[in-house]
Amino acid sequence: MTVEELLCYGKKFIHKTNAEMLLASLLNVNTLELLLMLDKIVDKEIVDNYKEKVMLIKNNMPIQYVIGNVNFYGNVFKVNKNVLIPRFETEELVENTIDYIKKYFNYPIGIIDLGCGSGCIGLSLKKKLDNVSVTLLDISNDALDVARENAQCLECDVNYLLSDMWKNVHNKFDIIISNPPYIRNDEEIEDIVKNNEPHLALYGGLDGLDLYRKIRKDLLIHVKDKFMLALEIGDLQKEDVVKLFSDIENVKIITKKDLSNRDRMVFIFRNIDI
Repeated sequence: MTVEELLCYGKKFIHKTNAEMLLASLLNVNTLELLLMLDKIVDKEIVDNYKEKVMLIKNNMPIQYVIGNVNFYGNVFKVNKNVLIPRFETEELVENTIDYIKKYFNYPIGIIDLGCGSGCIGLSLKKKLDNVSVTLLDISNDALDVARENAQCLECDVNYLLSDMWKNVHNKFDIIISNPPYIRNDEEIEDIVKNNEPHLALYGGLDGLDLYRKIRKDLLIHVKDKFMLALEIGDLQKEDVVKLFSDIENVKIITKKDLSNRDRMVFIFRNIDI
């Protein structure tokens, strides 16, 4: 079969964009290059692989899991069913965190990514910042295995810690960053998310705030005198999350909206002149 014939096959079952992304991935080209090689004959092994993966997507498996990777903040990260699929909104958390670090902190600095999953947040910071030490923490050993593989592919020297939030943490950090589970246990979400992505990384208790409470409980034990905590939040959680951290002495809190104008980020600073 030719590239064009395979694309026609794929588009009968799945969205055009996914059909093109999938075949481009299997042929190791980008989607623009794919459209310049429509007459190319595709090896039977790839044809069979493509058809099999088309059916997986048709049956509601996320294309990121089918392909096995996702582009996040300019780098390719391996993902599988053991980790949450990185979202564009989280790139905004990383971008703002980098800006604040450059503005308010002197190197070297220590960073911990709480609930790191694939490692996309902590590894993105490591790639973009000089003279930083990064620790990737997760409660899931399977997730840490994915993070280790991503760190190796990106040639990042980082630390790993298996822990339920602060339980096994013994160091103090300048920067704490986290995209914790924040979906309420009874909240309706898309079937493609609910049926595929790890619930451990999605649900945050009856009100979605359990993990924020865990972070706040022992936060001051594990931070330096001057620190920043960067959090991604659900779009209706701003007031509750701000309230959780507003009792910290000498604290200043900034909230930010994402590009869709939803409240999605909270930044907590101590002993920093904002």
